[in-house]
Amino acid sequence: AEYRGLTVEHLNKLRADARAKGVYLHVLKNTLARRAVAGTPFESASESMVGPLIYGFSEDAVAAAKVIADFAKTNDKLVLKAGSYAGKALDANGVKALAAIPTREVLLSQIAMLLQSPIASFARVIDAVAKLKSAGEEAAAPAAEETAAPAAADTAAPAADAPAAAA
Repeated sequence: AEYRGLTVEHLNKLRADARAKGVYLHVLKNTLARRAVAGTPFESASESMVGPLIYGFSEDAVAAAKVIADFAKTNDKLVLKAGSYAGKALDANGVKALAAIPTREVLLSQIAMLLQSPIASFARVIDAVAKLKSAGEEAAAPAAEETAAPAAADTAAPAADAPAAAA
């Protein structure tokens, strides 16, 4: 990313944001950077190493692009130039697209939700079937009691009409 016109205050904020996300930012001489990437998968980006550039490095491929792209959204003086990912050179739009990818943690949580979704749906269906079954049994039980109560009253009525025996 080209940092021409950024104040020291802005650069310090960018570096602090980068450090918090595990990204290392360095200003290097372009000839030194071209020599360092010669023979590596990053060599494809050596053609774009022109002008005052700040280089971002990270273990997470998305983190460096995300830090620089997010800062470039709020500060128009930081201009995305190029990047390299998986041995391929990326233009500014490619770096922005890479920055739009969710972080590793978000992707892992989405995969976990996808794996958990069928199991949770199955559990909800089983629970609903159990509730319907118990509701059906509860509805049948009062109906059985209501049919049993008049029959008991019919058998108890003749006993009430009979004379009571005193002891």
